[in-house]
Amino acid sequence: MSVAELKARLDAGGAPPVLLDVREPWELGICTLPGTVHIPMGQVSARIGELDPARETVVICHHGVRSFHVARLLQAQGFGNVVNLRGGVDAWAREIDIQMATY
Repeated sequence: MSVAELKARLDAGGAPPVLLDVREPWELGICTLPGTVHIPMGQVSARIGELDPARETVVICHHGVRSFHVARLLQAQGFGNVVNLRGGVDAWAREIDIQMATY
C-alpha cells in the first residue's frame, strides 16, 4: 500500500485499520503516525496475541523493509488482511505530512 492509498483509506472514514509500527522506541521519538500500535519487529512473534488476525492491519517501519518482513510473518500466522506501507514513515513525511520530522 502506498502512503497516498493509506491517507485516502484513513480519510474515507469507517473502521480504521490497525497501524502496526514495528520500529524501535527511539525511532518513535522522532516521528510517528497518530494512532499506531507499537510492537518492535523483534517482539512481534512473542506479542502476536496482542493483535487481531481478523482486523485489517497496515505494517509500518522507516522505509518499508522491516514492515514487509513482519507483514509476511503475520500472513504466515493466519492474518488475512495485512499490508505493508511502502516507503514507511519516510514516504509519509515526504509525500503526506511535510511537517513530520525525518531521519
